[in-house]
This record gives sequence, structure tokens and C-alpha cells, in this order.
Amino acid sequence: MSYLKISVMKYLLALLCIIGILAMVLTKSKSPPYEPGHIEKTVKCKSDLMERRQLPTADPRPVLYVVTPTYRRVEQVAELTRLGQTLLTVPHLVWMVVEDADACSPHVAALLDRLGIPYVHLASAMPAQYRSERYVPRGVSNRRAAMTWLRDQSPQPTGVMYFLDDDNTIDIRLLEQMRHTKKVSMFPVGLVADYLVSSPIVQEGRVTGWFDGWIVDRQFPVDMAGFAVNLSLVMASDALMPYHAGYEEDKLLRAFGITMDEIEPLANQCTEILVWHTKTKKNQPPSLRREVASHPNSNIAALAENMERIAMATT
Repeated sequence: MSYLKISVMKYLLALLCIIGILAMVLTKSKSPPYEPGHIEKTVKCKSDLMERRQLPTADPRPVLYVVTPTYRRVEQVAELTRLGQTLLTVPHLVWMVVEDADACSPHVAALLDRLGIPYVHLASAMPAQYRSERYVPRGVSNRRAAMTWLRDQSPQPTGVMYFLDDDNTIDIRLLEQMRHTKKVSMFPVGLVADYLVSSPIVQEGRVTGWFDGWIVDRQFPVDMAGFAVNLSLVMASDALMPYHAGYEEDKLLRAFGITMDEIEPLANQCTEILVWHTKTKKNQPPSLRREVASHPNSNIAALAENMERIAMATT
């Protein structure tokens, strides 16, 4: 084979390699669609809507449906316990706890049963195609599952829907205020981004703009915990939250077709912070196998077993 032919073949092989690498890069960099199609799966764990708390029954106030995404981690039970015991004091409330998992966790189910709050327990894992994204749309599958559950009920529920993550802290006064939302209410959220607050700008009782550290091209640059929606708006639409990190709230509110004039400013005309993004320190679960062996005939084995059950340790 001549030298020229060998050189041409080497050139073609190099060119094919470059084309292949470019194709892989372009394929990898292409983001999945914001609507996943029919690959979502929701497990209906258990619903207990019976009111078991000692609260007045003859109360005409609208029901609050509080949607809380959650996922297995060291701090999960601590976060849910803190938030649940806040919600325990609020009447006419249904707590919708949705796990980012393929199946329902026994320890979450046990906590919900123990608290006695009317609840809906679901599991809806984020589709795998979104987990490798640079910015992961966390909690979207959970909120979509909750909205779908609400729409599937017969008769259709009435009241107000609110997204409250398990790492949020909320003043119960805000829950009472949002209960009377006509379409969409909004309010400041503390401990968010550069300004440590995300809030609507209110002038003469009307929302006119946004005070937020990351507005970019969002029409409604609000935090997930910064708005509540009347269920009539949810039922009149088939809109779901998109898998678009950073734009989840904005695109959902756009899909509802609301206008600035319809936004109801709460929290004393958005001058008070009554909900916060508190962040618990992240911990790694320790291995306690050696410690268990070092303390025979004691409580440590049972303690470590219970810690492992709720993702706080390995044994």
C-alpha cells in the first residue's frame, strides 16, 4: 500500500474520531425536554383525611393543602418532625407529603400516622433523565404528583394549595392569611439568595415588580415558598410544573394565566417575613458497626438499628 493511501486512511480515521467525539458532546449537552411524557410513576402510599386532632369541627374556613416534597437523607426525619409539629397546630389542613422515591418509606408513613394531621402520602421519583443535569429540578416530580392527585379526586377538592419544602420554617399566621387566597397570593421569603429575601414589590396595595437577587427573564421571579394558589385555578387548568431548574415557579404561574393585578400581597403588604428557607447542616451517616460490637448487652445496638432505618447511620 502506497504512502499516500496510508496517509489518507489515517486522515479519514482521525476525522471520524473527531466527528464521533463532537456527536457525543452534542448529545450529552442536549437537555431533556421540560415535559417528560409518560415516564413518570406515582405510588399512592396512603391517605388519611380523617381529622383526629381535638379541634373545632364547625369551621367554614377553606382547607389548606400543603405540598411537601421530601427525600431520604440523614436530616429527613428531623425536618419532617419539625415541620409536622408546626402544621399540627393549624386546623383544616391536609399535609401532602411526596417522596422522591420509587416506593413509600415506612418511617415517613409512621411519622404521618403518629402526628395525626390529615394527610396524603405519595412517592414519585424524579425521572432518571433529569438527575444528571447541571442544575437538577428538585422536587418537581413530587409537586406534579400532588397536583395530579388533587385533580383526580371526586368530588374535586376546594381550598388553597401551597408548596412548603421540608427545610422551610413558617409562621402559622401566614398559613391563616393564605387560606383566603382568591386566585394567587404572594409574600416575602427569608434567607434566599444575595438579598436574603425574595419578595414582590408592592405600591399602593398592588404588586408592581420584584425584589429578588435572580430576576433574569422570569415574568414571576418568586421563590417556591412565596406563593399560594386557589384550587379553582388548579382545577381549571391541566398545567403542571416543568422540569426546568430555576423556572419552575415562573412557568407554572404563567401557565395559570394570572396577571399582576390578580396577585394578592400578604404578610402586611409584603413588609414582613413569615416563611424562611432554613438550611440544616448536611451530615454524612457514620458507620456504627464497631461501636455496636463494643457495647454488648446495651441499648446501643437497638439505637443504631433505628438510626439506620431513618438513614442516620450504617451498621
